[in-house]
Amino acid sequence: MALLEVKGVESGYGQLQILWGIDLDVIAGETVLLLGANSAGKTTLLRTLIGLLPCWAGNIGFDGDVLQTLRPDQRIRRGIAFMSELGVFPALTIEENIRLGGYALTQAEVRRRSKELFELFPDLANKRRQYASSLSGGQRKMLGIAKVLVSRPRLLLMDEPSSGLAPVFVKQVIDALKTVIGGGTSLLIAEQNVAFLELADRGFLIDGGRVKLSGTRNELESDDSVRAAYFGL
Repeated sequence: MALLEVKGVESGYGQLQILWGIDLDVIAGETVLLLGANSAGKTTLLRTLIGLLPCWAGNIGFDGDVLQTLRPDQRIRRGIAFMSELGVFPALTIEENIRLGGYALTQAEVRRRSKELFELFPDLANKRRQYASSLSGGQRKMLGIAKVLVSRPRLLLMDEPSSGLAPVFVKQVIDALKTVIGGGTSLLIAEQNVAFLELADRGFLIDGGRVKLSGTRNELESDDSVRAAYFGL
């Protein structure tokens, strides 16, 4: 049974429709890549899933619950977390960002989770009292990942984690996400950087607000249209 099941979802901004009947699913424990170019509809879909945009039509199911009628905070309390492109609050310290990610937890739980996450990301531990604005691009992404992991989400929605990063920092983010996989959190990663296929069990190619292709990582990597658009082959 799918942890997340999206059926016929339509959404947009104002009167501008962006999504046209999106179908996809994420099984518990899976890492799924939502691959697409700029303006393909990836961000709109993630914002609709977390409740920042209304679901005009279709159904969003999460572990048997119907999500589209719930507020964002209610979705978060059910175990869904969302990491935007920015991911952090630059004017807050690293510690403050992580504590903010655990706003629904007790102080004891936040302290325990912070300790675990600083062990997972030692570069952040050494700078815990510095402002997030002082971090490199790659370190900010790692902080964003740590912030959303505080609450031990069952499903993590990530919007363009490679955005604005040089290739060396993209590799750092991918390596950081490898430490998350297998820890009980499912991932739905919206990306245009095909390097993130390395993490994926399956993927969906979205274009023009519609799913054009889906399959396993190997199937997507061997598909001629994907190879031409993203691998330059």
